[in-house]
This record gives sequence, structure tokens and C-alpha cells, in this order.
Amino acid sequence: MSAQLRNLLEDKRIALLGFGREGRSSYAFLRRMFPEKELLIADKAPLALEDPHVRLCTGENYMQALHDCDFLLKSPGISLRGVKIPQGLRISCQTDLFLRFAPCIKAGVTGTKGKTTTATLLYEMLAASGQPARLIGNMGRPVLDCMEEIEGQVAVIELSSHQLEFTGASPQVAVWTNLYEEHLDHYNGGFAGYAAAKANICRFQSSSDVFIYTAEQPLAAMADLSDCRGERIPVGLRAGENDSFLGSLAGRNARLKGDHNRQNIYFAATAALRLGASEAGIRRAVEEFKGIPHRMETVSTAGGIQWVDDCISTIPHSVLCALDALENVDTLILGGLDRGLQYADFAAELSHRPVRNVICLPETGHSIAKLLRAAGSLQQIVPVETMEEAVNAAKRCTAQGKTCLLSPAAASYNCYKDFEEKGRHFAQCIAALRWGQ
Repeated sequence: MSAQLRNLLEDKRIALLGFGREGRSSYAFLRRMFPEKELLIADKAPLALEDPHVRLCTGENYMQALHDCDFLLKSPGISLRGVKIPQGLRISCQTDLFLRFAPCIKAGVTGTKGKTTTATLLYEMLAASGQPARLIGNMGRPVLDCMEEIEGQVAVIELSSHQLEFTGASPQVAVWTNLYEEHLDHYNGGFAGYAAAKANICRFQSSSDVFIYTAEQPLAAMADLSDCRGERIPVGLRAGENDSFLGSLAGRNARLKGDHNRQNIYFAATAALRLGASEAGIRRAVEEFKGIPHRMETVSTAGGIQWVDDCISTIPHSVLCALDALENVDTLILGGLDRGLQYADFAAELSHRPVRNVICLPETGHSIAKLLRAAGSLQQIVPVETMEEAVNAAKRCTAQGKTCLLSPAAASYNCYKDFEEKGRHFAQCIAALRWGQ
């Protein structure tokens, strides 16, 4: 265990804010370091913990814990928007501690969309090249779970904006795939706060580090990158096509359809090469890539229809990318939690796509239905209330040999724990259909 980290925490009055997956991981890590140190754990939900050295702060007033500590380890799902932060309180998180103190090379991947695919590809490229590596972070294992066993390896870390928000260190190799409106309800300053959190992936780099970013968007116009001292490498579709090796990777795997996945390949390969991966290993990883659950994933071909789960698409741009990649979508199911995203431009674009049926779930789906009608859409627009209704409607109106795509363009928290649960329910509803009736 890092002596520097121990010295940082030893005399602090530490509180854990949030006791979900990452909060429990932080608690276990601190207990390994300090078996009898007093800890404060705060969560809105009721908690029970058999630890005589833990105080609990639960219920509606759980934020009171901020006034009873001087070092706060915040879980990523909890927003501090509008919360008055006590003077002198240091706010940190798992990501911050890992990036500062883990004895390994860190390669971080963030972006509104594409980060899971890119991070997974990067990890598999390193592994196929014989390099010891771990895939951890947002969609994998909490980073502090690996702190004591990762020395000398490459940590490939998928980083959400929430995990980066209170981070004061950056990975040696940083990849930023793109930036679109999302999580506007989480940050002070809305989109500006969201972009600023993302920018922490490179903000604290040194001149010996590497920052790989999209050439398709002017990121510098959306976030202040003046503090980033890493070597800057823009990666775009044209640049990839003009590079003989990168260009040779496209089209090698049917699970990586579409321009957005082609760029994800270019991001991952560029980072992998800088981390010492071989061209042979990179090529093999692309060819053997098995895809990401809930990302353009075919879950059934019942009734002669290709049923595709794309629940990870929680913003409009990602839905349009899926429509471009799949090409033969006859029915689109969309809708979810209203987080203040703007859908007028999306509805106007969707109204011109060759999708015959648009099935609209609450809450945003019902709003998009009105926008589609206002845009003069000739598509069949079907508002529904539940996933069961949506799948039954799709069964009735989707032509055989065509695709029904669930791609919400919104988060799932209005009805589901997360997008994975929504995707699983979609598959269950398809399996429950009765055919020939």
C-alpha cells in the first residue's frame, strides 16, 4: 500500500458519500488500510453495517455528513449540484486516489459515447500483444479493488464524467472520444459543468503524457484545455483512412459496424501503439472482438425480425449512429428519463430517416412523438406506456427480414435501475411473445 496515500488519509476525518458498488469498494479498501479507523458513511437509503468503527448518516438529511468530515470520498452517482460545500472540505473519489497513487501505467478513456467500446478494444489489443493489463472503471471492476495487485501492469480505465468530476490527476495516456449533451441535471453549470468534468482526463497531464482526442469536434471550443500539457494527437475518420495500418483495421469485424465504431477502433489502436502493443496483436483483437452488451446487440430473430438491443444509446447522436450502422431498421423503440436534453433537431433528422415505425416510451418518447408530428413525419408514430406494449406493437408493425431497434436516446432511470435492466426486460418481452396468433 502506498506510503504517500496512507500519509494523506491517516489523520483525516473521512466520510463516504454513497454506499453502492463503488462506495462499498471504497469502504473495503479503507478497511484494508485502516482496520479500526472511524469512518462516516452517508447514503439516502437505510444502511446496516456490523462495524463498531462506522457511523451512519442516512435518510433525507444524509448530506449533513459533509459538515462532519474533512475528507469526502464521493460515489459517482451522487450529484452535488446546488449543495453548499463546507469551507475546508476536500472532495475526492476512487478515480482520484487511483490515478495519484496506483503503481502502474494508466490509460483512461472517456467520452459521451464510445468509451466502453474503445476501452474494451484497447485492453484486448494490449492483451493480444502479450502485455499485462486490466480493464477497470466505469463498466468494470472498481479501481480501488485492484490497487494492491496492479503493480507493473497497464490499467485501462473507462472513466465517466461523474468519476472525473473531482479528480485532480490525469492518466499518462488519455483518450476523449467525443462530447455531446448528457447528464445536464447532474452538474452546476449544466453542459459547461459536464464538459469541465470530462476535461479532467487530460487537464493534469505532463509533457511526457499523451492526449488522444476526436478530430471530428472542436473540443477546445467546448472545454478549457489550456492546462493540458500532454502531446496532442487528433484522431478522425479521414486521418484513420489515410494511415495504412489504421485503415486496414476497418471492416474486419461485423460487430463493429458504422463510422462511430470505425473511429473507436482508430482511438484504441492509436493508444495501443503508444503503449507498446504490436500491430499483429491489435489486428487480432479487432478481428476477435465480441461486442459490448446492449450496444447494437442482436438478442433475438423471433418472427423473422432482427431484434436489436441498443439500450446503451442514451443520447440522440448515438441513436442516429446506430441507424446509420444497421441500415435496415424498420421499427425504432425510443424514450426514457427526461434530463433536459433538446430533441427538436433529433426529431427533424429522424423524420427523414427510412424508419417506418417509431414506438415511443415515456417520458421523452412522448415528447419526441409530438416533435415528429410537428416536423411533418410520415412515419407511424405509436405512443406506449410499457416495454410490453412497445414489443407487442413492434411485433405487429415490423416487416419480416427487417430490424426492430431499441435505442432510447434517453436514460432509463424513470422505469429501470439502469440501461442494462431495460435491455434485459426488452429481451424478456420478446421471449414472451406468442407467434401465429
